[in-house]
Order: sequence, then C-alpha cells, then structure tokens
Amino acid sequence: MPLTINKPTMAEYPAVYQPYMDHLPDDDVLYSLDKQAAALKHMFRNISDERAEETYAAGKWTIKELLQHMLDSERIFAYRALCISRGEAFSLPGYDENLYAANSLANIRPLAKIMEEYELIRNADLAMFRSFTSEMLDRYGVANGNRVSLRGLLHVMAAHELHHINILESRYLKRKA
Repeated sequence: MPLTINKPTMAEYPAVYQPYMDHLPDDDVLYSLDKQAAALKHMFRNISDERAEETYAAGKWTIKELLQHMLDSERIFAYRALCISRGEAFSLPGYDENLYAANSLANIRPLAKIMEEYELIRNADLAMFRSFTSEMLDRYGVANGNRVSLRGLLHVMAAHELHHINILESRYLKRKA
C-alpha cells in the first residue's frame, strides 16, 4: 500500500527540532530517508578508516562516532515509531547521546562495517515505515517527555539525519580532502 507521508504541523513534534525541520525538504519523508541513505553511501565511498577517525576540532566526535550516533539515533527513533504505531501508552525514555558515543567503540570498527550496518538498518526501517497506515501516522505518543505524532517522529528522524549530513559535509569533509 503506497503511502505518502507529508510534513507534520509544528504541534506534532517537539519544538527543539524546529531548526532541523526548517531544512527538511517538502518531499515525502520516505523518499527523503531513501535519498539520505544514497547520499551517505556516496559520501563515504572513498574515505579511509584513518580519515574517519579524525575530528574537525578538539573534543568533537570522529566521523565514525558521528555515524554511530546516527545509527543509534535511528534505532531509537524506529523503536519509538514502532511503539507509537502500535498504540503504546507509556512514555518512552530519552537517551544520553554522549554516553552512547563514548561507549560505542566506533573507532575500532572498520568504516565499511558501520556503513553496511547503516544500510541494513535503514532498509529495515523503511520497510516498517511503509507498512504504516494513515491512521497510525495520526497516533501520538510520548518520547523523552515530549508528545509527538508518528508522522512527526518520522520527520524528526529525517531532519536529525539531514542535520548530521550537513555537519559531515561542512565541518568534516570540506576541512581536508
């Protein structure tokens, strides 16, 4: 069942994500998520493991750690989407992104394996998202203390990833060829 998931209203997601949402195209969010996966694959096709273990400034995550953060966040957003789609009434927890990054061990993993994992997760998530009905998209849940619709959550996920793609392009990859 083909489903187009249009942009949510501002009432459907936490206000903290508005700066990210401002950069998200008006395309169907599933199309955006698919395009992001292709863009990331292209972006890292010629990046060495050594380069992926560099930061753009002291105290910042490496490229691998940032990619792992994107994976961790995607898993968390997808879990929240599953819960909301199924009518979960309990509040879903937040997470400490810096704690997760510090414990990810991303820098000892080959970049190719991180990207392989990314592709598998994105494909699985897109399959789940495509199974949602319009009624499910209208459902609300609470995640990290914030009320969010399923439609809003999927857009937040895409906006969060776009934010990090922009950081990768502007702060990591343009710094050094």
